[in-house]
Amino acid sequence: MKPRICRRRGPRNQCWLRFCITAVCCAAVISNMTAVEGQSTGSSSNNATVVVNIGVILDLNRTDFVGQVGLSCVEMAVSEFYDSHPDYTTRLAIATRDSQRDVVLAAASALDLIKNVQVQAILGPETSMQANFLIPLGEKAQVPIISFSASSPTLASIRSPYFFRATQKDSTQVNAIAAIVKAFGWRQAVPVYIDNAFGQGIVPSLVDSLDAVDARVPYRSAISPSATDDQIGQELYKLMTMQTRVFVVHVSPHLAARLFAKAKEVGMMSAGYVWIVTDGITDFLSSVDPSVLKSMQGVLGVKPHVPQTKEVIDFRARWKRKFRDADLNSYGLWAYDATVALAMAVEKTADDNDDNIFSNVSDSSSTDLESIGVSSNGPNLARELSRTSFAGLSGDFAMEEDGELRASAYEVVNVNGNGARVVGFWTQRMMMMMTNSSDVATTSRGGSSRAKLGTVIWPGDPGAVPRGFEIPTSGKKLRIGVPVKSGFSEFVSVTTDLETNKTSVIGYSIDIFEAVVQALPYALPFEYVPYAKHLITICLLHAWEQNFECMIADTTVIANRSNYVDFTLPYTESGVSMLVPVKPNGSKNAWSFLKPLTWDLWVTTFLFFLFIGFVVWALEHRISKDFRGPPSHQVGTSLWFSFSTMVFAHRENVVSNLARTVVIIWCLVVLIITQSYTASFTSLLTVQRLQPTVADMNELLRKGDFVGYQDVSFVFGLLKRLGFRDDRLVPYKNSEHCNSLFNQGKIVAAFDEVPYIKLFLAKHCSKYMMTDPTYKADGFGFVFPKGSPLVADISRAILNVTEGDKMTKIEEAWFGKKDRCPESTTSTVSSGGQLGLNSFWSLFMIAGVAAVSALCIFTVQFVYEYRKLMSPQVDDDSQSKPSFWGRLLNLLKTFDNKDLECHTFRGDRVGDQNEVRLASLNVMSPSMYSVHTEFPVDSTQTLSPSMGSSSELHDNTIAQEVAIISIDLHPDSDGEGLVATANDEITRH
Repeated sequence: MKPRICRRRGPRNQCWLRFCITAVCCAAVISNMTAVEGQSTGSSSNNATVVVNIGVILDLNRTDFVGQVGLSCVEMAVSEFYDSHPDYTTRLAIATRDSQRDVVLAAASALDLIKNVQVQAILGPETSMQANFLIPLGEKAQVPIISFSASSPTLASIRSPYFFRATQKDSTQVNAIAAIVKAFGWRQAVPVYIDNAFGQGIVPSLVDSLDAVDARVPYRSAISPSATDDQIGQELYKLMTMQTRVFVVHVSPHLAARLFAKAKEVGMMSAGYVWIVTDGITDFLSSVDPSVLKSMQGVLGVKPHVPQTKEVIDFRARWKRKFRDADLNSYGLWAYDATVALAMAVEKTADDNDDNIFSNVSDSSSTDLESIGVSSNGPNLARELSRTSFAGLSGDFAMEEDGELRASAYEVVNVNGNGARVVGFWTQRMMMMMTNSSDVATTSRGGSSRAKLGTVIWPGDPGAVPRGFEIPTSGKKLRIGVPVKSGFSEFVSVTTDLETNKTSVIGYSIDIFEAVVQALPYALPFEYVPYAKHLITICLLHAWEQNFECMIADTTVIANRSNYVDFTLPYTESGVSMLVPVKPNGSKNAWSFLKPLTWDLWVTTFLFFLFIGFVVWALEHRISKDFRGPPSHQVGTSLWFSFSTMVFAHRENVVSNLARTVVIIWCLVVLIITQSYTASFTSLLTVQRLQPTVADMNELLRKGDFVGYQDVSFVFGLLKRLGFRDDRLVPYKNSEHCNSLFNQGKIVAAFDEVPYIKLFLAKHCSKYMMTDPTYKADGFGFVFPKGSPLVADISRAILNVTEGDKMTKIEEAWFGKKDRCPESTTSTVSSGGQLGLNSFWSLFMIAGVAAVSALCIFTVQFVYEYRKLMSPQVDDDSQSKPSFWGRLLNLLKTFDNKDLECHTFRGDRVGDQNEVRLASLNVMSPSMYSVHTEFPVDSTQTLSPSMGSSSELHDNTIAQEVAIISIDLHPDSDGEGLVATANDEITRH
């Protein structure tokens, strides 16, 4: 039994509905006849009111809810508008015609209304196909055509100034559908549309919108308007054999009821399927039979959002009181608003209305196009319609410059139970999903762009979000393209048994792919399809030509290839590096001990030895006997002390705490440097090292050497960008060919991808090594057509395989164990292994700061203690101020003297005391028990304690006497000191 659109409500309700519809139609006919035939009488009796004829062309079949509801809303709009505007001087007179779902009849009705009734505007038609015929007629007669249900985007291409669309065109809702697809991460969707102008018009816009969210359309399902149930079933079975499980349905409500009933019958309303319907279906969900709703459980849909204002609520209440069994839809609200807009525009052009608004009208009653006539008020009416804007029942009513209704928000609904519930909203202005209707008006463009939807009940499994694709068990296997190539067969190898003619596909990449397929959460049947293509770019294009679902090869993921296909995550290491021969390290000679450190570290260390020696000498000179003596002795002691810290063999006592701090820090620095030097030098002498024959790429460019690269590889383009000339690049096909080129001396280095180099080193690890630099590349990946839904699942499975033990076993099976060739484990060689200053600069900085700080502290203390020597006081002898350099010289002389206050010179304090006692005798202080001294003495000058020793007497004193003093020292009577007995003899000259 076919599902019916009308809801069963019992015999009484059906009779009542039929009676109401018949009464409304009869009243409309009587009203139209009265308005047309008595127009002149009405005008003469009431000069203040001008009757304006308006045509309505709709499908008035009782099962057509658009036509029935639309006509009812037009009549209610005329009645209620003039009730609320009694002062208006114009009145709309409705002339209705039934198009009976026929395009030709709709055009004939329009021609009859324009020529015979002389309508100034036409509300309708209902369908886009009818509108295609009516728009040229309206433009020829300059009669505005206002449709509130023709939504095909193709009508916009006609660009007629007399066509106004008072509904949302289908191209606005496709963006909302694309937003749903993007929100759930689906990569493919199949449009299912009715094969007429209404269905075909949405497909281009839908494909473009899906492409904008990175979703592909692999197939388009067109269903004829007259298709039988068997034909619908055949098309559904065809869809079941495909991978895609997301379907966008754009058909008429009658066809939708049959389509979903059949889909439920064949099992396509089960778990894993996604159905999205357009507003042409969603708007009538409240009017369909319950059996149809039962077959549509879990379906998503979009429809224009109607704000629930007080006016809308009151109108719905009036509608229910007048039409109890008829449900109001969005088309009825647009019909109401279109009628109000027309009435407002007619009122504004009331002064232009006269009795003869049509010119060039034939007297015959025929409907030929030559005598259709032209409306003189049409241009003015069209201009006012384009300017009309108001707050209507369906929302803000305003026409754009192209005659299209301004786009509104859309509701996302989910069929659940006995109806559809709203799960989200979408707006054209913000291009985003929202869960609350209040967000539609309050959210600004700067809000979050993350798509949000409420809880969705899905077909078959209410809680699980469908993946959007499935691998059909009864369908064809996944076709895996495998190119036939000659080089590096360890990755992919295709062989054919001549006896059995059976093709075998093996290799490292093949094993990785099979392991990845096993890691998928679902079964993925596939088959290998070898093909003889060599160039990688041709292989990628060939994947499209042969309709491959995947391609397995040692294909590197690079940017320009991603423009044609999609890549999975790489399953190998990435990068392009340089392969060079190795030679033994012949640097072991008499000067090898200098190689562990760089020259800048040697120089810095030597300078710091000198600097630390000077600092220690400055801090210890006045207080330590080890750092005093002749200048040569002091220099030698300082250098000896500083350099002996390398072996910690210094014997000099360090007295100052500041010097001790400096020495401790410096010993720590020396310890670290010596230990590092020992380790590096030991490794240099004992470990057998191999060094590359080529240091870096710049050396190759400078010498113009020949360089090898793998044939038909993107490395050739990379080398040209790096500056290599074409005549210096030598291609090779496989690892044996590359080794032969090295042995023959035809190349000195080779550039290739890291996986190929590792495979090469597994065979020739003792002769070659991989050196820096390594140029960035993304490794090998599996190739899929653009928009393939398998890419995400395969990529996740690759991560699971590469992180497990399976990857290691596959690598060992094809490339051998990593410890089989020890030399290859250190394949990447850096430029130089010496210890440099950059490794120790922080230690030198710490030692330098400590030494400079200690020297500054000592200098400040010394200058402060002997600050009187630097003060510019008047000399008693010369009665003049000494110069700055003189004061500085006195300060340096003081620095050169011993610091007798230090505990290290306590034994010398006895001599100091004796010197003080002898000062009272006006003689020079003795050095030991008996001293004979000759010195000049001024005749008027006597010795005093302030004069000090003989070296401190003035040089300009004239020597006139020579005193010979004999001094004997003996203990005094108290035993506390020494008493001197002096006998002098003065000889005069």
